[in-house]
Amino acid sequence: MRYVYLATAFVVVLLVSVFGFRGAKFTSPPLDVFPEWAFPGMKRQPKYKPQAASPFFADGRADRPLPDHVVARGDQREDDHLYRGKDAAGAWARGFPAGLAIDAKFMEHGRERYTIYCAPCHSAVGDGNGVTKRYGLLPATFQDDRLRQMAEGEIFNTITNGSQNKNMLPYADKLPAEDRWAVIAYIRALQRAQSGKPSDVVDATARQTLGLK
Repeated sequence: MRYVYLATAFVVVLLVSVFGFRGAKFTSPPLDVFPEWAFPGMKRQPKYKPQAASPFFADGRADRPLPDHVVARGDQREDDHLYRGKDAAGAWARGFPAGLAIDAKFMEHGRERYTIYCAPCHSAVGDGNGVTKRYGLLPATFQDDRLRQMAEGEIFNTITNGSQNKNMLPYADKLPAEDRWAVIAYIRALQRAQSGKPSDVVDATARQTLGLK
C-alpha cells in the first residue's frame, strides 16, 4: 500500500511541475510540447491577427473590406419573387413563390413568427390593437380593405424594408425570406378568418360539425 501512496505523490508532483499552478506567473518560456525543430515552419508562421495593423496596405489595416458587389457563396438570390417580392415584369408579385409549400407546417411556422414579431403591434388577430397602441403607436390593421387587396409581394417588401411612413421598421435582419412569406401566409389566414362566411365552408363533414345546412 505504501508504494501506491508513493506512486500517487510522484504523479501529483510530476503534473504540478509540468503544468504549473493555475494563475501562476513564469519568466521562462512555457513547455513546448511540439517543438519547432520537430515541426519546422508549421508552428510559428507569419500571420495577421484579427484587427491587427499592416504596413503593407495603404490604410494600415490587416482586415480587408469586401469588394464592391461581392456575393457570398450560395447567396446569389436570383429569384426576384422569393427575395424581393417582384414578378418578371418588375411589379409587386401576387401569390407565393413557386418553391414554397403552403401547408399546415408552413402556416404554423408563420403563426409562431407572427406571434413573436408582429402581434405586439398588430395584435393576435391582426386588427392593429396590440399592446403598443396604448403607448401612442398606430399600427395598421390587416382587416383593412387596402391591405386585403395588397399584393403579397408588396407586403413582403414592407416587412423587409419597413413602411414608407417609418411607423414600421425593417425586419429583414430578424426574419429570413422564407419566414417573411410564412408570416404573410398567416396574415392571409387572419384576414380570411375575420371575413369568412358560412358559404365558404364547402366540406360536408365540416358543415355538419358547424351546424350548417
